[in-house]
Amino acid sequence: MFVINDPQNLQILYESLEKSIPESYKVYGAIFHIKNKNPFNLEVLVDAWPDYQIVITRPKKEEMKDDLDHYTNSYHIFTEAPDNLEEALASPQVINWEQAFQIQGCQENLGEAIRKVSASKSVQVDYRKTMLFTLDIPEKFKTSSDGNENLMELLKRFNTDEASKQRNFLSILLDASHAGVVNEHWDYGKNERSLKYVEHCLQHFPGFGVLGPEGDLISWVVMEQSCEIRMGHTVPKYRRQGVMMQIGYHVKEYLIQKKIPFYFHVADDKEIYKQTVINNGFKCLSCGWHQWKCTPKKYC
Repeated sequence: MFVINDPQNLQILYESLEKSIPESYKVYGAIFHIKNKNPFNLEVLVDAWPDYQIVITRPKKEEMKDDLDHYTNSYHIFTEAPDNLEEALASPQVINWEQAFQIQGCQENLGEAIRKVSASKSVQVDYRKTMLFTLDIPEKFKTSSDGNENLMELLKRFNTDEASKQRNFLSILLDASHAGVVNEHWDYGKNERSLKYVEHCLQHFPGFGVLGPEGDLISWVVMEQSCEIRMGHTVPKYRRQGVMMQIGYHVKEYLIQKKIPFYFHVADDKEIYKQTVINNGFKCLSCGWHQWKCTPKKYC
């Protein structure tokens, strides 16, 4: 596999991957950010060009300094040829099997190759599958007009909403100072390496929150390097009051207006939240969301 650097080829690849949404969402979203300042310093690998069958995004080598940081050492994969994936993954030029890392994708059939290569490399695999959600709007990304509203205008409109004023809620943009709270309530986090990752996300990607009547952060969502909306949380006291859905309504309006792709996952056991997001126009996608956390046995 080899790296694609040319901006024109990246755009061609991006437009091609749009045809494979939702299965291509993770690499599609990562390439969106690569084309727009690339704050996580990612690169794109393909098995062939222009007739590719495998696409992988990963951080550049200089970013993966910590062998135990699977948050940074993160690979996103899309393939049209799962039978060829094992050979690609086995190459040390593609994946560094000497360090802890994770692979994310929206194709369950990635798993067979990942497990086979992991076994041959003496690497332990912890697998998670959740439900994947998005709005049914790939065409809308193409046809919606560019808006001029910026984030501050969005917040002003949110804060003048009658329901927000009545409940004394204040919408804010998150920044790195909120990383501790976000990390503390993130099921995949709660450690020092995840804190560093959350800080990095908040420095470069949209993060939206709501302050309650006492001025405390009560609900939030954060985007990460593959355009996934992650780390969403509402404190128990304010659940089932529509706070997250208020955030979601304005966030999705902004992201659609700016033609930023977005999607999110929900754990299988969160039936109430699943039904809520469906009632608010989101679609559960059959391909699912998949993560393989890979740890060399010497680190287990």
